[in-house]
Amino acid sequence: MSVEHYLSICGGKSNVTRILIPEDKLIFAVKDVSLVSDGDYPYEVIEVLGEEQLVFQRPKSIGHEELLEIGRVIADNQQTQFASSTTPVDCCHRPQWHISPPQGLLNDPNGFIYHNGEYHLFYQWYPYACQHKDKHWVHLTSQDLINWSWQSVPLTPSDWFDSHGVFSGHALSHNEQLMLFYTGNTRIGSQRDRHTTQCVAVSEDGRNFTKLGPVIDSLPPGVTEHIRDPKIIRHNEQWLMLLGAQTTDLKGRLAVYRSDDLKKWQFDGLYGDEFGDFGYMWECPDMFTLADQTYAVLGPQGLESFSSYNTIPHHNGIAKASWNSEQGLELSEFCHLDYGFDFYAPQTMLTPDGRRVLCGWMGLPDEVDQPTAESGWLHQLTAMRELRVQDGKLIQWPVAELYHLAQTQISLQLSNDRYDLETKSYDLSIELEWGSTLNLFEGSEQKLILSADTQSQSLIMDRSNTLNRAQDTIRQLPLDSETIKLRILADTSSVEVFVNHGEAVMTSRVFTASDATGISLLGATAEATIRRLKPSSAPFNPQR
Repeated sequence: MSVEHYLSICGGKSNVTRILIPEDKLIFAVKDVSLVSDGDYPYEVIEVLGEEQLVFQRPKSIGHEELLEIGRVIADNQQTQFASSTTPVDCCHRPQWHISPPQGLLNDPNGFIYHNGEYHLFYQWYPYACQHKDKHWVHLTSQDLINWSWQSVPLTPSDWFDSHGVFSGHALSHNEQLMLFYTGNTRIGSQRDRHTTQCVAVSEDGRNFTKLGPVIDSLPPGVTEHIRDPKIIRHNEQWLMLLGAQTTDLKGRLAVYRSDDLKKWQFDGLYGDEFGDFGYMWECPDMFTLADQTYAVLGPQGLESFSSYNTIPHHNGIAKASWNSEQGLELSEFCHLDYGFDFYAPQTMLTPDGRRVLCGWMGLPDEVDQPTAESGWLHQLTAMRELRVQDGKLIQWPVAELYHLAQTQISLQLSNDRYDLETKSYDLSIELEWGSTLNLFEGSEQKLILSADTQSQSLIMDRSNTLNRAQDTIRQLPLDSETIKLRILADTSSVEVFVNHGEAVMTSRVFTASDATGISLLGATAEATIRRLKPSSAPFNPQR
């Protein structure tokens, strides 16, 4: 029976919403079961978590190309379905220059790369609600890392290998092609059995992408279905695919595959045993070299924090990595990339002038209850940060291109008296003395507090006096310095605090009333330099 015949039985092309092929079955989910017609091929109608599905025995005539054809039909339906979700909703918390979604939920940045004369950045998106459900990829491009243009939604959960989410991955610029490697996620039956594959899509023009399907369709030994987020690197004349993984004894590890042609992949091994029991899952790996040192970015889940204030199990950090002929990959000296509330799943890329630039998700897994959800959108991405090594320390600093957004610059002698900046979008530099407290986003009822706490010798970020609804309200950064030099990037509903020339960063979303635009300093006086920042080219607005 042909693809057209199956689609006809299912009520036509526009009635098919999902395809699955568990074992020897061929399953179509349909929008309206009343449109299903009798056919000359037996099938069963079942309901799975409110979704009506038609279950056929899979015939030999439906092979890889036929399945991709069905996926393209579903993708066309999805493009029509989410079209209205690309119109940005108005919200008083909408950022001026950070990337945010027009509607729905944004999470991990993906495919961050420079290719054919422009920067490309993708992000995961659920268009229809502020929920973590079937993920799509949004495609943005830029000439300067600051102003971004919406291109399309090139990857949707349309195929048998990614029907429940186009999960995270990276991009590769190779032989004039832009290649997207990602994890396909499917869930089978009411028990939601997970099946994971590593997939690829390619583009010849950097705009239109064609899914090729899985390049790894089975699990390596000793690993659960929690293996995802491919990163492709070149090492010793071979391609390596790095994957975050969970072992069958529920330990996070880094899985590595090798390939000569980017098509056939051979499992190399699991790495990270030297870290011992270091979380139950590792996510979103990355790897690069700075100043002759190789680094691995990891997202361990299930770690205990060094601070009693941090109750969130999802962490993100960086470790030194080294390759040797006997042990393969060895990891050491893990440290956090960000000490604030909202930072996860970062990706890095190399600019044409040799800078390593990082972009992260300003959000956390499972967290969806924030004031913006009431307006129909959730989460944003961080500012672009340059990574470099200075005196043996890894430094993060806003990219130089951010100065393009600077408007007027003022110098203020801050004190107890609240000064009204009349904006929440600025770039502030100040040096704090121990015992002093800096209030930001300050209004009559709300403020964000940064305290140089003498007793704990820590910089403390306190958002308990904001409209934020997350369970944690305090973050603590231990410091060993005579004073605390800060560069603070503020946007309408976020803050990124770069500490002591970028040796540490604290990121948080900050929700306050529209008129909470004040700033004050308690316990001391200090001069602050403030650059007001103009809006970028509306990265949340696909119509521009």
